[in-house]
This record gives sequence, C-alpha cells and structure tokens, in this order.
Amino acid sequence: MKISVIGCGRWGSFHAWYSNKIGHDVILYGRAGSKNMERLEKTGGNDYLQLPKNIRLTKNLAEAINFSDVIIISVGSQNLRELLREMKTLPEINFAQKNFILCMKGIERGSGKTLSKVFAEEIPRAKVAVWVGPGHVQDFIREIPNCMVMSSSDENFTRELVEIFKSPLIRFYYGRDLIGTEIGAAAKNVIGLAAGMLDGLNCTSLKGALMARGTAELSRLIESLGGEKMTVYGLSHLGDYEATLFSEHSHNRRFGEDFVLNKKFDKLAEGVDTVAALMRLAEVTGVELPISRAVYKILYENQNPKEQLMQLFLRSTKAE
Repeated sequence: MKISVIGCGRWGSFHAWYSNKIGHDVILYGRAGSKNMERLEKTGGNDYLQLPKNIRLTKNLAEAINFSDVIIISVGSQNLRELLREMKTLPEINFAQKNFILCMKGIERGSGKTLSKVFAEEIPRAKVAVWVGPGHVQDFIREIPNCMVMSSSDENFTRELVEIFKSPLIRFYYGRDLIGTEIGAAAKNVIGLAAGMLDGLNCTSLKGALMARGTAELSRLIESLGGEKMTVYGLSHLGDYEATLFSEHSHNRRFGEDFVLNKKFDKLAEGVDTVAALMRLAEVTGVELPISRAVYKILYENQNPKEQLMQLFLRSTKAE
C-alpha cells in the first residue's frame, strides 16, 4: 500500500526505508531549505542509510499527504504544532479519511501536553497513533531486529496499523495506555541525558540507581495524569533504557556526556526540551521528579553537574 512520511531526518528517512523494505510504495517529504532533504536529493542517503531509488522525494506537503491515507510524521517534537497548522491550510484534504502515526518522542514544552493531544487539538477529525520503543537506525539497517510499541486510543485502529507495519525486523506490541506510553517514551530521553552526564563524570556505575529511581518517579507522574503506572516498565520506557542510557548511538546520552565535558553536540537531543516540559507537569500535578529537576537545574540554571547528581544519588539513607 501507499505510505507517506513527513520528515526527512534520521528517523523519517528510516521509516521511509523500512516501509519500502516491507513492500509499501513510499513518498518522503522534507521542507524546502532542509539540509537533510538537499542531501537526500543529491546523494540518496545520509549518515545512517541509503534510500532505495524507488522512494519518491518531495518538498510539496500537499503532495505527500494526498499520496496516501497512512501518514507517518517524524519531526522534532517542538515543531509538531507548527507543522499541523501548516497542514490545515492545505486545500481539499479530508483529514477524517487520513490515518496518522507520530513516530517521535517528546512533550510540548510550553503546555506540557503529549504529542497526541497536540495533534487532536489541531486536527481533531483524523485518527492518530504513536509508534515508539527501543532501537537505533544503525542497528535496523544491519538487520538487527527489535520490539516496538504501537498505541492509540482505539485498539482496533492500533491493530490495523500493526498489520501494515509488522515484519521480522520489528515485532510490535499493542500499547493500551496512550498517556503512559507517550509520557514514558518522552521521559526516557531525560533519563538518557542523566545517564550521559554520569558517563562524563566517570560515575557510570550509578546508572543502576538511575534506572530504578527513574522508573519509580515517572510511574507516579503517569498515574497522576490518568495513565497506568505499570506502563513505564514496558517497552516505551524501561524497555528503551538500553538503547538510550548505554548505546553509543543515543543522542540524549551523548548530549549529556558532552555537556559535562564542555563539548559541543549539534544533533537533536529531544530530552533537552522534554525536561522543561516535565517541570511544567510536575508543577501542575504536584508530583516530585527529582531526576528531571536535577537535569533541569544543570541545563537551565547553570548548576554544577557533579554536585547535583551526587546530591541526587549519594544522599542520606532513604527507604527504597
């Protein structure tokens, strides 16, 4: 079937590659002026993969959306609302007949809203699901399989999408808790920042404590927002820790490490905006998020990374 992919960065190009690999007809959209799109047009590839020649490239957003009834969106999470508002201005698109999948992890910084809520506010007539979970492009293109999660508010819709995208390379689980899946997937990037900071401080051994406490504090947040607290222990969060907290390919882990070493990291690390959004949610819900708060103080308040993290983990004895 036909699949449209909106966004031509690391994950957008992967989803185009993957959809083509499992037999679908694919069009990939990148905005005019995008360096990622210019490179794909010129070389057919990027730092991660080479696109098959039968994947169509376009800078025309209306063309991409009209191409298919199944549309994957993979852009920076803070750019989603702007993209949706641009989409609404396009003529003669019946969004009620379109099925969207958000292949991105984040929380809107200013509002603290999940991305599916942002989508529903802007385009309420369309169906929307999220596709998250562990894995790196570098591994998938080497045929290393993994498990991921597809979730929406409609289980039948989720199952339809899984049938479209399942393959031996990706085994899907059905996410029945949309809010927990989204919060967990976004927040694990913040835990990834903290993990990278521990690496940079030569305190990697504290990642065990980080994982245990990270899941605990985020389970409380998810429950306070109406989700299921056990969702955080699934693939969207805890199951993604290996790829985010330990892998050399993790942008968030690498950002955290480079930050404490005073090195520049110029690729997207979604956790940087997500931690600000989590502080907004902590204020609204009254749930304490000590790890997120420590990371926020380091990134936004110029607090000493070692002092903040040591206070977090090596404090007075406390019941587990």
